[in-house]
Amino acid sequence: MQPLTWPDCSNVRDLGGGPIQPGRLIRSDNLDQLSAAGLAAVEAAQISRFVDLRSFWEAETFRSPLTDDPRVRVMPLWDPADPDVSEAGLFEQYRIMVDDYAERVASAVVAIAEAPAGCVVVSCHAGKDRTGVIVALILDLVGLPREVVAADYEASGDPADIMVRLLDHVHTQYGGTAAYLLKSGATTEQLDGLIGRLTG
Repeated sequence: MQPLTWPDCSNVRDLGGGPIQPGRLIRSDNLDQLSAAGLAAVEAAQISRFVDLRSFWEAETFRSPLTDDPRVRVMPLWDPADPDVSEAGLFEQYRIMVDDYAERVASAVVAIAEAPAGCVVVSCHAGKDRTGVIVALILDLVGLPREVVAADYEASGDPADIMVRLLDHVHTQYGGTAAYLLKSGATTEQLDGLIGRLTG
């Protein structure tokens, strides 16, 4: 995983490493922070799709220079109308996201899988929680060791064991990430396509 400089974003990494090829998947914090130099760096990365995990309200209120770009897909994992879980611990917030909003999670993963050829950016507000869950599931699906997945999550500022616990939950409760995503609306072809675009 290689940190990238996209001024004035502060949590951007290319997830290439191991079986994942560089320039296939990038995680980021809120792209509304992009300066002119940052936008130029983004355009140089040949992005085919931006998957924005924020709510529609956030995406409209905190608009980025790319808000109206046809490559952007807003795929909210939380909605302002959802029950407030902000007082819960991070693991519990993530568990609720995975268990109660599984179709949203799967839809976000499918949006990455079905993007046109090129690199995909997945982002949220801080690039840590919503993005962290989606990225961890994808890295686990590809087959990266648990410690590598956890280390990528930890690089955004939270203890690795939180994500280890979440992946343990997914494997115990659903039989693994692939089984979870299939149960939640993704197809085998979509998941195979995602693995292929990241590793091929």
